[in-house]
Amino acid sequence: MSDPFETLGLDPAQTALYSAILRLHRATRTDLAQAMDGPVEKIARQLDDLVKLGVVDEQSGEYLARHPAAALGRLIAERLDRLAEESRMIDSALGSIRGLIRDYDAGRDYQSGHFTVEMVSGADVLYESVVGIAVQSPPMALLTGIPDERTMTDFARKFADPWIDAQKRDLLTVQAIIPVTTLLLPGVRDMLTRLLETGGKVRTLDRVPSWFMTAGSEVAGLPALWGGNLPDHAYNFYLVRTPIVVGVLRALFNELWGRAVPLPWSRGGDGMVQVLRLAAQGMCDDSIARQLGVSVRTVRARFADAIAQLGAQSRFHAGVEATRRGWLS
Repeated sequence: MSDPFETLGLDPAQTALYSAILRLHRATRTDLAQAMDGPVEKIARQLDDLVKLGVVDEQSGEYLARHPAAALGRLIAERLDRLAEESRMIDSALGSIRGLIRDYDAGRDYQSGHFTVEMVSGADVLYESVVGIAVQSPPMALLTGIPDERTMTDFARKFADPWIDAQKRDLLTVQAIIPVTTLLLPGVRDMLTRLLETGGKVRTLDRVPSWFMTAGSEVAGLPALWGGNLPDHAYNFYLVRTPIVVGVLRALFNELWGRAVPLPWSRGGDGMVQVLRLAAQGMCDDSIARQLGVSVRTVRARFADAIAQLGAQSRFHAGVEATRRGWLS
């Protein structure tokens, strides 16, 4: 996973310097040069860059770190503006898919002997097709977006086990984006936990735009109507064997994945959930630290991680978001 600071435009050296300022809170160039074990001139140039980026303030020769949530707010806003523009470009590209389907549905792919586009019906066929494709070219990377609670419920109750078993046998790896509301559905947390334990990856969004999937680099799955879900259309969908469509959908998935939030019980999430849950009970940082057997500094670091992961502006906001996303249930 890429460094979130690098994603927002800070290089590793700037990130390390910003972290040092956070630890010292207020320091001169000489102090920071000693802390970073580097020349003052180089540190000075990096400090000027951080001041321009708005994550550090300079006051009478001393440098003061802004709170991370506030300091990175502008950078995040600029990044979101760029993502919105890229998303519009992707939406425009997706608009061409219907035309591609009509073109390719008229004939066969004579090199492979398969129709480039075929209509598939039924949930059983969907999940069996994925495993069948994986068997032909393991290990297969499966990327999927799931927009609705009904599909998640069906998957957790009836169809998750074959995919989890296929992951155990290194036939495929599942990477999924799901609506945050589905975390509270019966059986979903247990199913997702098993999916993660066997190598899968899952993140949540408030809204997933449509059901879709890519199976490896050659096959894509599209709903009968973009923006819809599978159960409302009797699990009718298209299997499209067209690299350009697969590429567009993979690009869309990666864009959504970058905006999505990791599950609270994935790696590193337990500590954040613990401090948020105890804070919701009215405990202060010192009490939380004693309760968990960690330092106050660790408690505050976990709060900062939770604020960043949840896109919150404060601890209170983080608690509200954590409750809404099912982290504290």
